[in-house]
Amino acid sequence: MEAVNSAVAQTNLLELRNRSSVSKHLLRGSTSLSCAKFTSNFPNYGLQKIVKKHNHAGSIKCSTEAYLHDLNFPKIASSTAEEKVGVLLLNLGGPETLNDVQPFLYNLFADPDIIRLPRLFRFLQRPLAKLISVVRAPKSKEGYAAIGGGSPLRRITDEQAEALKLALKDKNLNANVYVGMRYWKPFTEEALHQINKDRITKLVVLPLYPQFSISTSGSSIRVLQSIIREDDYFSRLPISIIESWYQREGYIKSMSELTEIELQKFTKPEEISEVMIFFSAHGVPLSYVKDAGDPYRDQMEDCITLIMAELKSRGINNTHTLAYQSRVGPVQWLKPYTDEVIVELGQKGVKSLLAIPISFVSEHIETLEEIDMEYKHLALESGIENWGRVPALGCTSSFISDLADAVVEALPSASILDAKSSSAPTETEIDPLQYAISFLFGSFFALFLLLSPRVLSAFRNSLF
Repeated sequence: MEAVNSAVAQTNLLELRNRSSVSKHLLRGSTSLSCAKFTSNFPNYGLQKIVKKHNHAGSIKCSTEAYLHDLNFPKIASSTAEEKVGVLLLNLGGPETLNDVQPFLYNLFADPDIIRLPRLFRFLQRPLAKLISVVRAPKSKEGYAAIGGGSPLRRITDEQAEALKLALKDKNLNANVYVGMRYWKPFTEEALHQINKDRITKLVVLPLYPQFSISTSGSSIRVLQSIIREDDYFSRLPISIIESWYQREGYIKSMSELTEIELQKFTKPEEISEVMIFFSAHGVPLSYVKDAGDPYRDQMEDCITLIMAELKSRGINNTHTLAYQSRVGPVQWLKPYTDEVIVELGQKGVKSLLAIPISFVSEHIETLEEIDMEYKHLALESGIENWGRVPALGCTSSFISDLADAVVEALPSASILDAKSSSAPTETEIDPLQYAISFLFGSFFALFLLLSPRVLSAFRNSLF
């Protein structure tokens, strides 16, 4: 089975290198991106060819005055111009106040695409999420307090949405741009309600994750699919989903431009070539890749290859490495781990590191606190003397312009998603009595863990 999964992943990676990940259809006949079904369904994703565009480099603030116009934009078909187009940006979400931290963590760990329990133990999903959120909340609050008392993710995503709307207008496409968060406000369901209210006639779904994973874009798509299956309006709405876009030329050039700028900030120009470029990607459990066919690792490695090739074309030949951050729990995650690699590099005599948060296009807790504070401190303690960090793309003009191109190019592939044919059970189909009994039993189990100091201590150690 592993050999089959590997072959599937490699086949799709080769397709992704030459084609975009704009989806015509969600996983037909499936209600979720489960471990059991993802591998067999992944090859059926409809991939549409994308024309790569060269865009202006540089960064801007998200404002009407600062946006740079791009004259090399795709032409809008007259039929599309008559449509009422919507663009839905999907993102993780984050607590805006310290009081939001515990419920945000609960929403995160209650997602079966984040903690994947065997079918026999799925009734423990919510009690376990409650337990983990309560245990982790104090430390998480410290992290959010260190960056100002809350996550800036919603504000930044709203700014990106406004910048994208302006960029699309520059390309002769008037579109409404919506923001839907997976684990905090505004939730994806709220965005979809507004889309319905506005009676959008064609929708492009754009997850703000460059690389696809079943735990990020996949989880948000699962929510969309469940709503589409039950809602008459969405079941008739032509939708196009851009599943991943890490290979787009505008994104690669934008990342390379920011990297080149940060390299120049190291104090001694003659030592710039000695700076190691350190890509830190958000981790996923190893089982997602090995057992579920998640293409995330392959896409991440391919993305870094493309960025390094672009940097080389600019005369930058620095060494680089990739590691994965933000692991949770006792299970094995993608390796190598960021914290362990930093220590190893210090022991090997590396003196200068430039960290790149390759998974993220917006600043949030994992860039502002985990990378800028924890990893920087660890690096300096480990003997690394010079530390730099490439900022998240945010509203970099070339990046926003390329996202606008991706939206325009995705519109012709919008079609009605065949999600109603699925007969697999969903949470709305669970028998209420069965759920109540399971929740009660799970609550007693969670209470037992909370009241057992020895068990709680071991559990806490495995989480941190």
